[in-house]
Amino acid sequence: MERKMELTKQPGALSGLRVVDLTQMLAGPFCTQILADHGADVVKIETLKGDGTRPIGPFRDDDTLRDFGGYFQSVNRNKRSIAVDLKTAHGCAVVRKLIDGADIVVENFRSGVMERLGLSFERLKETNPRLVYGAVRGFGDPRSGESPYADWPAYDVVAQAMGGMMGITGPDRNTPVKIGPGIGDTIPALMLCIGILAAVHRARESGEGQFVDVAMTDCILAVCERIVYQTSYTGVVPAPEGNRHPLYCPFGLFRASDGYVSIACVHDEFWRKLATVIGRPELIEDEAFATNEARVQNAQLVVTTIEAFTSTRTKEELAQCIGGRVPFGPVYTAAEIFNDPHYEVRDMLVTVEQPGSASPVQIAGVPIKMSATPGRVRHRAPMLGEHTDEILLGAGYAARDIETMRETGAVR
Repeated sequence: MERKMELTKQPGALSGLRVVDLTQMLAGPFCTQILADHGADVVKIETLKGDGTRPIGPFRDDDTLRDFGGYFQSVNRNKRSIAVDLKTAHGCAVVRKLIDGADIVVENFRSGVMERLGLSFERLKETNPRLVYGAVRGFGDPRSGESPYADWPAYDVVAQAMGGMMGITGPDRNTPVKIGPGIGDTIPALMLCIGILAAVHRARESGEGQFVDVAMTDCILAVCERIVYQTSYTGVVPAPEGNRHPLYCPFGLFRASDGYVSIACVHDEFWRKLATVIGRPELIEDEAFATNEARVQNAQLVVTTIEAFTSTRTKEELAQCIGGRVPFGPVYTAAEIFNDPHYEVRDMLVTVEQPGSASPVQIAGVPIKMSATPGRVRHRAPMLGEHTDEILLGAGYAARDIETMRETGAVR
């Protein structure tokens, strides 16, 4: 534990990178939070009213301040906030000056907004040629290929629908289902983060930045990769298949007496172990079960056979007899996640201050573990405009100039 605490005091791997964050909602903020988690100085530019997720709950019952709720807290930690009115000349000038001193700018406005503000990539690179400009939109930026849907607004549910994920998710072929968390935002955020870091690496070698364009729909299609090759190779269009897999069996969810568990036997060796565990060793040699190909053809029989064992036992009992022998995991509720020692020892439930509340809250931790330069949650999400003076003073503005801008409504 002493060694672990020592490591967390080290600067992150991205220490020294300056990021101007013009994003809101989920996709953009999740991307910039990853950069912040690993040491980048992320300055979040907000309107005078703040990011649209600030008023979204949940809130603690005793939180009388209500500067932000759980949504904003979860995806904006480790950032500094400055509130700027981009509809004013002074506000745009402030943002331009901050970007001139930055390595990265990230935005998720609809196409054309930054151009109208005079903050297009082409304008910005005139004074900051090393700038890496990242953008995430529903259907991408016209610079990379103008989608016929380029002007359509998009959220997570749209990306999941048009990217193909809903088309293969659901209880049956006629019932597509939305994935629970906002993966239509978070997956593009991860892709954008990778692209930005690749561009930063290139900029350090060449001295030239570049435009990094991510479409939410493209990213969902990319992670649904098998629907492309399945259709191309076979001509058959994949459809929802419930809790099963079209190519492997058993591979999916199985009923327990108190919920469900997941079991995945990709290789026949795993099947042989599972057959033994469930007390059916004779199935190892049975032609209907012996190979993965045979099990796929007899999927319902396989599922029925396994559930005859799993449905009479609790998730904990199944973990004791199956866990560690074949790929297995109980379907957890959030309450079970909070009580599992795995997430505690991996620092995946992090306690942070909640302004306005007498007690702290917990948010998801940093999943990327690095031995020498670990990422970490250094501080809670910022209150609106909490760092306006600090950021502007650091950019070279005098205190009297900041006060004048505040009086005229250019900043808060």
